[in-house]
Amino acid sequence: MMKKPLIVLTGPTAVGKTALSIALAKQLGCEIISADSMQIYKYMDIGSAKIMPQEMEGVPHYLVDVLKPEEEFHVVRFQQMAKEAMEQIYAHGNIPLLVGGTGFYIQAVTRDIDFTEGEEDRVYRSSLEEIAKTKGPEILHQRLQEIDPPSAASIHANNIKRVIRALEFYHLNGYPISRHNQQESEKESPYNLAYFVLNDERSHLYERIDKRVDLMMESGLVEEVCRLKAMGYDRSMVSMQGLGYKELLAWMDGEFSLDEAVRILKRDTRHFAKRQITWFKREKDVIWMNKPDYDYDDKKILAEMKQICKERGIY
Repeated sequence: MMKKPLIVLTGPTAVGKTALSIALAKQLGCEIISADSMQIYKYMDIGSAKIMPQEMEGVPHYLVDVLKPEEEFHVVRFQQMAKEAMEQIYAHGNIPLLVGGTGFYIQAVTRDIDFTEGEEDRVYRSSLEEIAKTKGPEILHQRLQEIDPPSAASIHANNIKRVIRALEFYHLNGYPISRHNQQESEKESPYNLAYFVLNDERSHLYERIDKRVDLMMESGLVEEVCRLKAMGYDRSMVSMQGLGYKELLAWMDGEFSLDEAVRILKRDTRHFAKRQITWFKREKDVIWMNKPDYDYDDKKILAEMKQICKERGIY
């Protein structure tokens, strides 16, 4: 049975994925699925660098601006929503183009990772929920750190449901859920896949990140975060842990000056980009599209991507 086509365009934040994704989609007949953990949320436009309708140039986009910030969004829900979007796109006779920088989300789709919990222990789960309620989420996160450091590193302490799920998995199986996910990630992709990673020289990328943060501030990021706070959204929510939001909320809570908040945001975004690149270097079957190799000419990059997709029989 022939594998269905799937194209991925990813890379570190601020590298220039959005414009290239629109051009690629228009040329190959793709519809875009956002693989971004923040652009899914309504009201969070500037800080998430969300693509706006006028920028889409008529290309259908999925998983953008669909959930409220209080709604739960994690890799399992992303995988489910992305698969539903892919089926719609295939039904239209088009090719899904997965675009974004959240590596684990992309892997969940490209490797079709099985997140099935299997058995559950409701008594154990209830006891953990009670601990979180009475003693705070940090206690559970510390417990997770002791038994499964990789999961603790990737799951925020405020994401209580995911922390509890990881603890419950260990309780039931005797080994960490991160090991299970690692084994799943090594499976062969069920898709006819072209997995592109757009990248740039580190110094140039960091310069772009700093300029993007400055532009976000000029575009009204402070006002956006003020609106969110007035709507009742605070730092206890997973959505508000996103870059740009947690720093400005901390400034609003008097923890440091606005200038310091911007400095921290730039620094942490650079660190985030570095972690993204490290993640993609660990992934197999990726095709690196290094912008300096193409003289920073998107047309050259686009032509190369199209040629690779053609050779692989994707279109």
